[in-house]
Amino acid sequence: MADKIKVIITNDQSTVKVPSGTRLLIRRCCHAVLQLEGFKGSAEISVRFVDNEQIKELNAQYRNIDRETDVLSFPLGENGEYDINPATGAYMLGDIVISVQKAMEQASEFGHSLEREIAFLTVHSMLHLLGYDHVNGGLEAVHMREKEETVLTQLGLKRNGSYYLDEE
Repeated sequence: MADKIKVIITNDQSTVKVPSGTRLLIRRCCHAVLQLEGFKGSAEISVRFVDNEQIKELNAQYRNIDRETDVLSFPLGENGEYDINPATGAYMLGDIVISVQKAMEQASEFGHSLEREIAFLTVHSMLHLLGYDHVNGGLEAVHMREKEETVLTQLGLKRNGSYYLDEE
């Protein structure tokens, strides 16, 4: 079990009202992923809420992609090696940037709550910070999706139905 986990959450958008309890939910997601992964030691994670315009700018700046996405992960570690905060001795895992606006659109599209969507994006991003990737698809993507579902089910946020819209 991880020792001390510090999750720094900032809200840099005013487009969507962040529901009360969201910050606690994000912290629970971060804890659950680190527990699932058997993470040892203290950890620090930064989570930032932005709107579609801001995440589009970040996407353009860091990924040369000119559109908004739901979440961006900025891992500070590689191959299980992380920078250590000299003041706290904690591993600095990286930054998660969530477009609350996009999360709201997707929650409505998939027919679940904004909380469920934000929890999914947080868990997904945490796995990226720990070195998981799904870009190439295949087994790694499946493995990542299974871990996401495990954590969300543990938190009582089992998905209802599919991530994909019915073609009706």
